[in-house]
Amino acid sequence: MKSYDAMVIGGGPAGLTAMLYLLRAGVDALLVEKLSPGGQVLMTEEIENYPGFPKGIKGFELADLFAAQIDRYPHDRIMDEVSEIRPGQGAHVVRVGPETIEAKTVILCSGARYRKLDIPGERELAGRGVSYCALCDGNFFRDKVVAVIGGGNSALEESLYLARLVRRLHLVHRRDEFRGERYLQDKCFANPKIEVLRSSVPREIVGQGEVSGLVIEDLKSGERRTLEVDGCFIFVGFEPILEFAPPEIKRDAVGIITDSEMNTSVPGIFAAGDVRSKNCRQVVTAVGDGATAASSAFAYLEKLNVS
Repeated sequence: MKSYDAMVIGGGPAGLTAMLYLLRAGVDALLVEKLSPGGQVLMTEEIENYPGFPKGIKGFELADLFAAQIDRYPHDRIMDEVSEIRPGQGAHVVRVGPETIEAKTVILCSGARYRKLDIPGERELAGRGVSYCALCDGNFFRDKVVAVIGGGNSALEESLYLARLVRRLHLVHRRDEFRGERYLQDKCFANPKIEVLRSSVPREIVGQGEVSGLVIEDLKSGERRTLEVDGCFIFVGFEPILEFAPPEIKRDAVGIITDSEMNTSVPGIFAAGDVRSKNCRQVVTAVGDGATAASSAFAYLEKLNVS
């Protein structure tokens, strides 16, 4: 069985930062990432609020820079999926693909996936007009009509990206006020292609083989109507990826519960980034989490070595 001082699960901003800090400290660390490094950053067209880039930076460009920085240091990497973690005294056993690996410390940076609406037609028409990534699928809807569902930063950012491509965009939000940053709201409200539909909730996505409409309900009047659209982009938040996490790790509805130093309820296991229970999910906070988790893991390893 292979053994490491530290294992980082997830190659997004939190995971890559944790690896960087561990490798710079001389820790024998393994990075596990089933896809390309970058995480949710790869699905973001433009990042305008990451310090050091006053003109903004493309998501994939920032991900490449993160990855290049850790590639300066020799380390092992496995591109596969973690299926199980068995906590142990002084070391934890992790099942990665067909391999079983032992690690004294584990940093969970598995991130989050897009939350579903769970309305009729969503599952049936996924990939046939229903999408959760404008950067991935936006080009398929060039000069067409689409709906974007959501009111946070992701919904607003993706609406602005799609507005460059589509003929018309309906931005559907269940509340009167949007949760996204003010500058994003102002850009959306000023865009002539974007129609904002407040206090409206989606009830059904309709279509035979592909999306042809979205049924929405006005929460104030109770009236329902069908928007004729070619696609529906859904951005209603995220849910943490935790299927492999051991039941001993405490969590709530939105993620793993940690202290300020990224310690979970299991000694030697830490969590960072979007998988944590927290309010602010941004690249910059994920990076901070990753650095803190690596520092805590290093301190934990020092204690193990002393004892």
